[in-house]
Amino acid sequence: MAVRPGLWPALLGIVLAAWLRGSGAQQSATAANPVPGASPDLFPHFLVEPEDVYIVKNKPVLLVCKARPATQIFFKCNGEWVRQADHAIEHSTDGGSGLPTMEVRINVSRQQVEKVFGLEEYWCQCVAWSSSGTTKSQKAYIRIAYLRKNFEQEPLAKEVSLEQGIVLPCRPPEGIPPAEVEWLRNEDLVDPALDPNVYVTREHSLVVRQARLADTANYTCVAKNIVARRRSASAAVVVYVDGSWSPWSKWSACGLDCTHWRSRECADPAPRNGGEECRGADLDTRNCTSDLCVHTASGPEDVALYVGLIAVAVCLLLLLLALILVYCRKKEGLDSDVADSSILTSGFQPVSIKPSKADNPHLLTIQPDLSTTTTTYQGGLCPRQEGPSPKFQLSNGHLLSPLSGGRHTLHHSSPTSEAEDFVSRLSAQNYFRSLPRSTSNVAYGTFNFLGGRLMIPHTGVSLLIPPDAIPRGKIYEVYLTLHKPEDVRLPLAGCQTLLSPIVSCGPPGVLLTRPVILAMDHCGEPSPESWSLHLKKQSCEGSWEDVLHLGEEAPSHLYYCQLEAGACYIFTEQLGRFALVGEALSVAAAKRLKLLLFAPAACTSLEYSIRVYCLHDTRDALKEVVQLEKQLGGQLIQEPRVLHLKDSYHNLRLSIHDVPSSLWKSKLLVSYQEIPFYHIWSGTQQHLHCTFTLERVSASTSDLACKVWVWQVEGDGQSFNINFNITKDTRFTELLALESEGGVPALVGPSAFKIPFLIRQKIITSLDPPCSRGADWRTLAQKLHLDSHLSFFASKPSPTAMILNLWEARHFPSGNLSQLAAAVAGLGQPDGGLFTVSEAEC
Repeated sequence: MAVRPGLWPALLGIVLAAWLRGSGAQQSATAANPVPGASPDLFPHFLVEPEDVYIVKNKPVLLVCKARPATQIFFKCNGEWVRQADHAIEHSTDGGSGLPTMEVRINVSRQQVEKVFGLEEYWCQCVAWSSSGTTKSQKAYIRIAYLRKNFEQEPLAKEVSLEQGIVLPCRPPEGIPPAEVEWLRNEDLVDPALDPNVYVTREHSLVVRQARLADTANYTCVAKNIVARRRSASAAVVVYVDGSWSPWSKWSACGLDCTHWRSRECADPAPRNGGEECRGADLDTRNCTSDLCVHTASGPEDVALYVGLIAVAVCLLLLLLALILVYCRKKEGLDSDVADSSILTSGFQPVSIKPSKADNPHLLTIQPDLSTTTTTYQGGLCPRQEGPSPKFQLSNGHLLSPLSGGRHTLHHSSPTSEAEDFVSRLSAQNYFRSLPRSTSNVAYGTFNFLGGRLMIPHTGVSLLIPPDAIPRGKIYEVYLTLHKPEDVRLPLAGCQTLLSPIVSCGPPGVLLTRPVILAMDHCGEPSPESWSLHLKKQSCEGSWEDVLHLGEEAPSHLYYCQLEAGACYIFTEQLGRFALVGEALSVAAAKRLKLLLFAPAACTSLEYSIRVYCLHDTRDALKEVVQLEKQLGGQLIQEPRVLHLKDSYHNLRLSIHDVPSSLWKSKLLVSYQEIPFYHIWSGTQQHLHCTFTLERVSASTSDLACKVWVWQVEGDGQSFNINFNITKDTRFTELLALESEGGVPALVGPSAFKIPFLIRQKIITSLDPPCSRGADWRTLAQKLHLDSHLSFFASKPSPTAMILNLWEARHFPSGNLSQLAAAVAGLGQPDGGLFTVSEAEC
């Protein structure tokens, strides 16, 4: 049966609609040819076609088609028909022509686009039907929009002379759609339409044709698209002016001394913004009557001058001879190895670390006192995998004669000289070449099986040597040193950062039968989601190794760590050089910075400088800055604050505001200063600070009121409100009074511990055996919030001793012994005399 030609398009539309309502099977379709004899005016014409669009984050996009005349409209995406259920359809009739009109909408999600991401671009088009045929719309491409964080090239700071050209390059981060670039000058938009002296190239570089003084500023490249807005690091541009001489003035009249003069000034132009001063003299004198006035060097004034110079030279020569004589006498005295009599009186034998033979420079020898018996330890400073085992020569005899009261404190009759001698002897060994020469960061002492403690005051660095950590019959001279990061090369990779001081304890290679505990501060904000923390140790060959991954400790390891909010306590059976290193796992990883504001304690000029330090929030870093400021004559002018620096690659910015212009002038040429992110994040640079220089309008000005802001872009910030009198206000000085950490840096024997020795032994004997009622060391660990380390404690011969050692390391010297006694008493032990010691036992 024949079908009239005009019915074919309608039938085709009906069949297609029925198929789309079905199971959703999809197939390719091509545009139908026009029906023979159909009027071209009745073909579908698109009033609205789909356009290219971007998906921002997870928000779907809307595509719209509208055609007239149209009986059916369907979308096809990447060659496949979209289900009819996904179409939103509106039918209407054109009032003028009476032709049917259709409008169709669909949503496209991010998930649909990502299915074909990387293979081809995602596109959609719509197909419209009428009684005369079909028409396809243009293709609309749907893309996922993004903008990466890091600039491919950032502008760099420059110093240029006046009228010199400036080019600041900027290559924005990769993005879809490509980012638009604009420039900021001190946070104000740079508009080339308003300033013909600047323009932006096609490569987004900012060009200043001729530098002007007003072009001195911080420049920031800003990249933005529909997704995000990114800022580059700011580049400080300083336009300077070199000074130039004005013309010479006329010669003056001839004076009584038969000379005349002329002058000039360095003011044509004057140097600006750090430009060079004029070279040469600003005053020129000449004889004006050379025939009558001739000066010679034979007058009485010249003779007196020469005599004085000769006398000064003779005095300097005599002083030099005297210094040489004193040095020679001191050198003779230092050649002999003198024992410390105070050590002998406390029952210890004098020891020293020095080369014994030319063929074995690493030999560690303990010099015995011939009047008593002792033990000699011989062995390499660094343990070796092969070779004979160390030799131990044992003999009978008491090693310790206790003083009254059972206290054994190591005293030094001349601490400074002995410390310098100790460091010089250690430095003679190859392994100790990098020990600090300064004695302020070195502690040392002589120890035996009773144990003891070394501390570097005001740094939070200490070494606890528990009882029986040193084998009975042996005496070790132990040292503890704090290194400056710039003196020790600690390689850091990727996102790693130094979180603690670098600390050495030794000598390495000595035999320990119990773990010692090394305590030091850290500046990390530890969380498993943000940080991966590693304990690094330097080998004898100088390389650094990861010896412990915190959170993945095994009880059998030689190292273990108790990490707390601001400190870490490291159990180790091998002495050496250690550092805590963190690797950021996300931008949420943060380090604590201590912000300190210092200024001169005495201001004798019109200039007044405020120094803002940004340092690790550790006691050793604080001690370094306090000592430095004491040398500079500075005083604290605000209470210290803590700022959390995130691993976001953004620099730290510092600015000063609200300076009263009637009393003070700020010499800052830009709106803020910056400390680069990597300088802070690496942790290897000390004393990072910025200086704000102010100038008093009058010498009588003494009151200063202003604000100092310190902030990280898109991060944490702090504001200091300064309001004080620079001549007499010292209210913040006492805030940095360094707290006492237990007196002398070395404590030996029972005096080094808060818990009396006999009570300690009773607690260990009572709590080490397992108890079915739970009154054993496990419950004690829970009461002291140490139950996360049960497996480590259980791996040791005396778990209770490990718990008490950690308590001693954490709470000395200010620990509350009553609280510990209450925790132990709460275990329900039946022995009522556990915490009492008779006078006879003492």
